[in-house]
Amino acid sequence: MDSGIRDLGRALREQIGRVIVGQDEAIRLLFIALLAEGHLLLEGPPGTGKTLLARTFAASLRLEFKRIQFTPDLMPGDLLGTNLFNFQTSTFTLTRGPVFTELLLGDEINRTPPKTQAALLEAMQERTVTLDGRSHALSPGFMVVATQNPVEQEGTYPLPEAQLDRFLFKVLIGYPDRDEERAMVRLHGQAAMPTPEGGGVAPLCDLGFLTAARQVVAGLRLSDEIVGYVVDLVRATREHPALRFGASPRAANRLAAAARVAAVLDDRDYVLPDDVKSLWKPLMRHRVILSPTAEVDGVSADQALDQILLQIKAPR
Repeated sequence: MDSGIRDLGRALREQIGRVIVGQDEAIRLLFIALLAEGHLLLEGPPGTGKTLLARTFAASLRLEFKRIQFTPDLMPGDLLGTNLFNFQTSTFTLTRGPVFTELLLGDEINRTPPKTQAALLEAMQERTVTLDGRSHALSPGFMVVATQNPVEQEGTYPLPEAQLDRFLFKVLIGYPDRDEERAMVRLHGQAAMPTPEGGGVAPLCDLGFLTAARQVVAGLRLSDEIVGYVVDLVRATREHPALRFGASPRAANRLAAAARVAAVLDDRDYVLPDDVKSLWKPLMRHRVILSPTAEVDGVSADQALDQILLQIKAPR
């Protein structure tokens, strides 16, 4: 199974690469998030392929895909669904919202007010939805891939810290370099709307394989040295002078879980410090808050996190 997971990861990058140019790291983090039962936040300007990436990822893994556009007037019921009264039977019938799927794309999630953003909290943490006091289970494969525009843009609402903490990774999608953009034009320049189907995307596995892969990942044990390294890194975020607020204990748990997946994708049954380091910034950058002094000095969260990596000695 371990080598099967590794082979699936390679095949996934190759297949999605036929549709998406130059996003190998984003594809890797998407797959890690799925196997670690996490969610992923993509931040970048419009037109950089965030939506197409999510659709192609879902199609490659035979995951049911639904998309919802977050707008200022979106209500929680539009996302979760509602109970409607049936006058013929005199009973309430559940009308399921788009959250009842396997991969939910929340497009431009920071363009809707916090009330609607918060409607996702239970679904992301518990994989259930409560409507009128009754809980409804979501698919075991449920995953949120949300996109957001850079916070400097007009008409955006900052995501609450509790919401951000539910995302395993925050991936920054920038503009491609010149060679990548030339490749995109060659690949998609004739298409008004590129699609996974147009790129010959076919399912590589099903949810049953992914469920078994999650069990393999969960069974991988961490050495005491790696556990100490993870904890020391996370605790250091609460003491760094550039950070007003550090990461919660949940961050340490999620970093350990993601590192397990990274090890399995490299066909190992043990975690290396390099697995932790490779996931450190995408997993932490949205969980820390800069101090006012750091903001004035132009220090970024990534820079502060890099400093912590240098300060905390990795085990051999």
